[in-house]
Amino acid sequence: MNKPSRAQELFIRRLKLRRITVCAARVLILAGFLFLWEFCADNGIIDSFIFSSPSKITACFWEMVADRSIFQHISITLYETLASFLLVTLFSILAAVLLWCSKRLSDILEPYLVVLNSLPKSALAPLLIVWLGATPKTIIVAGMSVAIFGSIMNLYTSFTTVDQEKIKLIYTLHGRRRHVLTKVVLPGSVPAVISNMKVNIGLCLVGVVIGEFLAARSGLGYLIIYSSQVLS
Repeated sequence: MNKPSRAQELFIRRLKLRRITVCAARVLILAGFLFLWEFCADNGIIDSFIFSSPSKITACFWEMVADRSIFQHISITLYETLASFLLVTLFSILAAVLLWCSKRLSDILEPYLVVLNSLPKSALAPLLIVWLGATPKTIIVAGMSVAIFGSIMNLYTSFTTVDQEKIKLIYTLHGRRRHVLTKVVLPGSVPAVISNMKVNIGLCLVGVVIGEFLAARSGLGYLIIYSSQVLS
């Protein structure tokens, strides 16, 4: 192998230094925030009964680790979040493909998708519980409802904005619509799919926690509600 040139070594060194600087800055910001929070709580600048403090939170967390109760709540919320996330990813890709395949169908459903995406998702959770019952499946559906409509719209937009020259090339070579989908549209939309997945995992967690607020006997959402009732 050829030995890297001096310019390449300098570039690699600068890149490593930049990564170290970014990581150090992130750690310092977090440490500074926790220190300021603890300082304000200890000196009465903020009410530690209302805002708590990092030391009290850490002590409570280790108590729940010792009796293993925290692991049950985390595992349940994690399962429900992952289930809703995977279902949202699957259904949104399939729905976006279906809309892309049928222009007429996309024109018909587009206003409904816009309206459903603009609805306050937290308001849907009580209705879902009334319709489906207070079960883990309902909480998974609540997690899906937060992300699925926006995900479908974003993916469909990505499908319709792929390079048109590549599509023309497929048709010039006597390709069919399925070839356009598998050779151009889906591969060209991979960044959009990954970007949607990054957003959806957080949205699904929010939806699951909202569902656990209303209809759960375990999970992080239930734990939050229970703790707030004990506090009051």
